[in-house]
Amino acid sequence: MNATQQPRPARLTVGVVGAGRVGPALAAALQLAGHRPVAVSGVSDASRRRAATLLPDVPLVPPAQVLALADLVLLTVPDDALPGLVEGLAATGAVRPGQLLVHTSGRYGTAVLDPARRAGALPLALHPAMTFTGTAVDVQRLAGCSFGVTAPEELRLAAEALVIEMGGEPEWIAEEARPLYHAALALGANHLVTLVAQAMELLRKAGVEHPDRMLGPLLGAALDNALRSGDAALTGPVARGDAGTVAAHVAELRKHAPGTVAGYLAMARTTADRALAHGLLKPELAEDLLGVLAETGDGAAAPGGQGPDGQGPEDPHGSQGGDR
Repeated sequence: MNATQQPRPARLTVGVVGAGRVGPALAAALQLAGHRPVAVSGVSDASRRRAATLLPDVPLVPPAQVLALADLVLLTVPDDALPGLVEGLAATGAVRPGQLLVHTSGRYGTAVLDPARRAGALPLALHPAMTFTGTAVDVQRLAGCSFGVTAPEELRLAAEALVIEMGGEPEWIAEEARPLYHAALALGANHLVTLVAQAMELLRKAGVEHPDRMLGPLLGAALDNALRSGDAALTGPVARGDAGTVAAHVAELRKHAPGTVAGYLAMARTTADRALAHGLLKPELAEDLLGVLAETGDGAAAPGGQGPDGQGPEDPHGSQGGDR
């Protein structure tokens, strides 16, 4: 889909309620497309600095005044704050009939905007599947970024056009699928940051001076392989069934970074399950491996698992489930 296939929406005045990392960047992208940011609200000093950097000369005003000035309002607040914000704006009469009200929460579709819709607003859910820094680089990163879009049928063209004008690609998400969609993104992106940060800390403890340089090429290749091949890209000691190596990992982590043991075991168990299911982990190697992985983070054995005394489980799959 490209911009030539979509009608260009009328030039709109744009307001932002919640000057976190997302709102100012989207408003700046809309400004590049010819729309006009006219108002932004922000509470913290960091929010005000972001607004001043990405939307210079746009006044900072209370949320109700943002709605009074703008044809298109971006509600870019934390997920848990969104329902209360919408209800409050609708209850105070701040919402105007015909006003485009856009939230950027991945969790919610358009139902969360029902109080505003009853007041005459036009509801859109446009969630950029991107991590934001709160700087100008975010505007550049929107080029080619997928947006999870939910909108009433009569607003689909408007939603598509706005996403394309921001440089993104619309991906339609059903209302009822929004929580699952958002969980998938959080699993892939947010947890990735945690894993990478832990890996860098461990490499530093191992004496690596520049862990980012070491991990960069490895993680880049792993990500590319995973996106291309899915589970077929699995490699490493778990997928190979190297129980001794995995046991050594757990012992070292317990000694030097005990806070990482539970996460290592959980991810390794999941990796083993997927490797078994896809024929990468040989069944004859799985018993010892799953015994090691059945240990809990404190060194005790999970039900059915192999404990520190070396006694194996009656069921070789232990707590891995009985679906195999």
